[in-house]
Amino acid sequence: MINKELINPKSIVVVGGSNKTSKPGGNCVRNIINGKYEGDLYVINPKEEIVQGVKSYQSVYDIPPTDLAIIAIPAAACLDTITVLAKEKEVKAFIMFTAGFGEETVEGGELEKQIVEVINEAGASLIGPNCIGMLNRYHHSLFTLPIPEMDPMGVDMISSSGGTCLFIMESSIRMGLRFNSVWSVGNAAQICVEDILEYMDQNFNPETDPKIKLLYIESIKDPDKLLESTTSLIQKGCRIAAIKSGSSESGIRAASSHTGAMANPDLAVEALFRKAGVVRCHSREELATIGAVFTLKELKGNNLAIVTHAGGPAVILTDALSKGGLEIPNLSGTALAEKLKKQLLPGSSVSNPIDIIGTGGPDHLATAIDYCENKFTNIDGIAVIFGSPGLTRVYEAYDVLDRKMKSCRKPIFPILPSVSTAWDETDFFVKKGHVNFSDEVGLAEALIKVLKTPHPLANNLELKGVDIPLVRRIIDNIPESGYIAPELVQKLFQAASIPMVEEFSSSDGEEIRRFAEKVGFPVVAKVVGPVHKSDVGGVVLNIRSPEHLYFEFQRLMEVPQAKAVMVQPMLKGVELFAGAKYEEKFGHIVLCGLGGIFVEIFKDVASGLAPLATEEALSMIRSLKGYKVFQGARGQKGIDEHQFAKIVVQLSALLRFASEIKELDINPLLATEKGIIAVDARIRIEK
Repeated sequence: MINKELINPKSIVVVGGSNKTSKPGGNCVRNIINGKYEGDLYVINPKEEIVQGVKSYQSVYDIPPTDLAIIAIPAAACLDTITVLAKEKEVKAFIMFTAGFGEETVEGGELEKQIVEVINEAGASLIGPNCIGMLNRYHHSLFTLPIPEMDPMGVDMISSSGGTCLFIMESSIRMGLRFNSVWSVGNAAQICVEDILEYMDQNFNPETDPKIKLLYIESIKDPDKLLESTTSLIQKGCRIAAIKSGSSESGIRAASSHTGAMANPDLAVEALFRKAGVVRCHSREELATIGAVFTLKELKGNNLAIVTHAGGPAVILTDALSKGGLEIPNLSGTALAEKLKKQLLPGSSVSNPIDIIGTGGPDHLATAIDYCENKFTNIDGIAVIFGSPGLTRVYEAYDVLDRKMKSCRKPIFPILPSVSTAWDETDFFVKKGHVNFSDEVGLAEALIKVLKTPHPLANNLELKGVDIPLVRRIIDNIPESGYIAPELVQKLFQAASIPMVEEFSSSDGEEIRRFAEKVGFPVVAKVVGPVHKSDVGGVVLNIRSPEHLYFEFQRLMEVPQAKAVMVQPMLKGVELFAGAKYEEKFGHIVLCGLGGIFVEIFKDVASGLAPLATEEALSMIRSLKGYKVFQGARGQKGIDEHQFAKIVVQLSALLRFASEIKELDINPLLATEKGIIAVDARIRIEK
């Protein structure tokens, strides 16, 4: 629980406060004092009478009732101390710096549980243990440095790790980010990342609360709560970026299907963030850069102009933006461009990048920006690269940039690379309330990621065409766990309106022949029994006669574990892939992509959390690296992405009412001239 005593305490006691600022308790006291805390501050240190100008008490028994207690003493002493504070001193909020609990030993974990029980019984809040603390505009209750500049409309940051939290702040401060609050949850014994987001959502005021949230998450305890809170905050106007670490180890688990091998917890996180509209980051620097992008006006199109006085960085930026799908439209060759060129120095270029050359000054910079803002109608945003040539100071140029960023409707992205030569000027610019992207590629990658992250997607369950009672009857009548028979796969797909190729299975060669003649040669024959048919030579394509079919039937029935042979008509088309896997806590992860080598080698798949709506399924398809195949690459006919999306949605609806399904593969789905149809599918259930 998060209460007012944790957010805005009227009194704080630092248990273990010290005159030595090299110790957590000592540095915390200094931070609280330097942060101009307005309430009553107490210190417990039996060896000191005065700690940094604050009276020091011998024991927790000696202090008056207090709102918030900061614990910076050895783990062994914490339980007794916290018990006294909670039961006798009416403390309603605790921040525990102390380590040595569940993160280290089983015994430490038991002690941690006892402490939480005491705090819960008192109806109090707990941040930690094993954290660096928290800070906001009311109190700076953490023991590390640096302390960022505080701003009521700055960034809210929540971190599982204290060290990572500190290093993200280092990167963010350097870029010019300001903060409204910082939360380090440590072991998250009571309050975790999801709880803080829920609190921020439930108490959100769009007029007074900051709208940027940066997250570093090591463990998602409650995916549903995280999804609900982030989705709600983003729909209220917030922008959220997050790192989720520690998800890759499960990728090596043995699995019996393509989906099982690929659908690890990291893809579940990817799917959750996609559904919520959270921008996924993979490094501290990337998180800080995206946070800085969030502070600027929103880029509402794909067309950028680059204004520069250095050609090389502009080319690097152009390459990076183009690689990610953004456009740098050519501006030259028009009367408007020629008019701009006449107002710049000889040798300048207006093709885009607009190069005002190294000797171009503040007036030329202002003119180029004005043209991009007011006259070039095909420009959505402006990247400005302006460093120091080492000849003159650039205060005036940065003053121009400051004014333009405040007055222009279009977003301006400042790239000021001279962080050494023009340190004073860059600092002057940042202190006016701006951010600075010293690296153009880092900015480009952040912009691309922000633009490609969808807004929160509908979580509506689309059930049209899904016969739920029939699905349940089929599942309920399956007697045991394992891969189900092909005819049951057919029935489930029919119940979910997922088109599947006509097929027939039998251990009788004559029945197989009659079916093949009914559907017409050529046909495909597959062994029924072994899980991995291809590995045992259990798939035969392009069988064109009854004699060939009989020969292959005899051979396939001799394959170890063979129970029957399945025959299908031979279809031609582009291979697609769809599948699903149940992941603990998250539910079903649904995957889709192109089949064949795209899934086998490139692992080019998109993930979503069931249930999926059509909009989300389309977003998944369009995020694929091979999406151009759907559009009709190299003169080939395209693929109906809407029909593919419908199949993915139907699949997710099937899973919603058949939670016993733990792994499902449709590989391939064939995009034929007559539509998309499932050719081969496997389903594993756990009863």
